[in-house]
Amino acid sequence: MTQPIRVAITGGAGQIAYNLLFRIGNGEVFGANQLVALQILEIPPAMDALRGVVMELEDCAQPLLQDILISDDPRVAFKDANWAILVGGMPRGPGMERSDLIAANGPIFVEQGRALNDNAAGDIRVLVVANPCNSNCLVAKANAPDIPDDRFFAMTRLDENRAKAQLALKARAQVGEVSNIAIWGNHSTTQFPNFEHALIRGQSAESIIADRGWLEGDFMTTVQERGAAIIKARGKSSAASAANAALDTIRSLINPTPAGDWFSAAIPSEGNPYCVAEGLIYSFPLRRNRDGRISIVEGLEVSEYASEKIKASEAELLAEREAIEHLL
Repeated sequence: MTQPIRVAITGGAGQIAYNLLFRIGNGEVFGANQLVALQILEIPPAMDALRGVVMELEDCAQPLLQDILISDDPRVAFKDANWAILVGGMPRGPGMERSDLIAANGPIFVEQGRALNDNAAGDIRVLVVANPCNSNCLVAKANAPDIPDDRFFAMTRLDENRAKAQLALKARAQVGEVSNIAIWGNHSTTQFPNFEHALIRGQSAESIIADRGWLEGDFMTTVQERGAAIIKARGKSSAASAANAALDTIRSLINPTPAGDWFSAAIPSEGNPYCVAEGLIYSFPLRRNRDGRISIVEGLEVSEYASEKIKASEAELLAEREAIEHLL
């Protein structure tokens, strides 16, 4: 077996991390022959709960899990990490506006960006899950100047998975028969799940679901507002599905993308071919090439309808960037 991949996870006692850790330890993400070491960060009040999670990890006796480190210091948790999955953040409380949440989370990701910059391995890659993930990722990146920009990603795969599931349900198809759908923009209600390029059983989704009104209406709002609907239904935010999407993202980033398809993640917008303003963390359709390079899918026709949606999410991200300018 090879040397272990060191995976740092923040918010380690939370529900999303609880659904991540065991699946990483069993080889589901990095492979059945790849050792892993988990380096888990929590805030001091949650350390006892995290110790309970570690007991469970130990009790699973996973052969690939070589080591477990826990800490309330990001400099320790990020030491020599090859991957960092940033799950922990300030949750949105009653009466909080999105701008309040952005302001509350900013200092957390300043500290974590600096700790990653100074302590992580040279090949570190960072996936931000904690919301608002696009802006949190921007803050972390800005405070890690020695880490190349193309190592930072914010998670929009959960939105992509939700979109695929809704198309499959409407078309009475299997989720595996849905491809070529991507999330553009922000992980928020302005996101654009672009159905115009989606395929179902290899055919245009619009030819299978001949109801443009549903696609522009119920489909869009269901995907955009799914997180709130889950909170209303179960009293808690998405956990298992969010963890699953994080692992899907990592697998897509380390394995070649199937021919003709793509996946969603938010990346730095510099040099993008769709005229999105630079200086944002913006979600695009992406491919992982066989040489390991992650690239935006080029040459997609963007309709007037799609362009309006893409620009609306861009405008929201520009406003969010202005609110955290002092942290960048």
